[in-house]
Amino acid sequence: MSRVALVTGGSRGIGAAISTALKAEGYTVAATYAGNDKKAEAFTGETGIKTYKWDVSDYDACVAGIATVEADLGPVDILVNNAGVSGTTVPAWEYPIDDWDRVLAVDLKGVFLCCREVVPHMRAAGNGRIINVASVVGKEGNALAIAYSAAKSGVIGLTKGLAKEVVNDGIFVNCVTPSMAETDLLKEMTDAYILMVKSKIPMGRLCAVSEIANMVAWIAGPECTFT
Repeated sequence: MSRVALVTGGSRGIGAAISTALKAEGYTVAATYAGNDKKAEAFTGETGIKTYKWDVSDYDACVAGIATVEADLGPVDILVNNAGVSGTTVPAWEYPIDDWDRVLAVDLKGVFLCCREVVPHMRAAGNGRIINVASVVGKEGNALAIAYSAAKSGVIGLTKGLAKEVVNDGIFVNCVTPSMAETDLLKEMTDAYILMVKSKIPMGRLCAVSEIANMVAWIAGPECTFT
């Protein structure tokens, strides 16, 4: 029986690349989305990957959504927490409170909620993989992205803490911290901000979503045994 991978935000951008990479490796993939139903339906039609709609920042929605995935496909063996928003790009003293709450809810709380829900099943099974998509911004911080910086830094800390809690249960918890990539999230950013971030990347270009997806697929796979 194929192992089941759940990818949050898995029908567009980085998530879509991860979903298709995992499917190519032979996993049964479920992809969540929170936005456009027609785009999710088109993704399913193109890839054969089943999509599920829920807000990852809503605990009840996560419980119900994961239960539905497991009823349809089987227990979740691999969780990829990818769903995220970037938020506005303004100085901290001008940052809208509502936007702060939205970014922290989706980018950090959503990771915690999904982890909290799948870990008991993974512990009972004696194995599992959790891969959180953070960002280099979480390590370095970016001016004009205070909420995103805080949320992604939180994801890194969450990953390290959870990894230590469950490693002896046969569960590996890792995160990847890519640079900015070519995705729809760029629409939330100003051109000046994108150019500023790009200038800090040693390779002088944005990351390709396939590069992130290939790394995630390796971490999810059998060759990753000590990371």
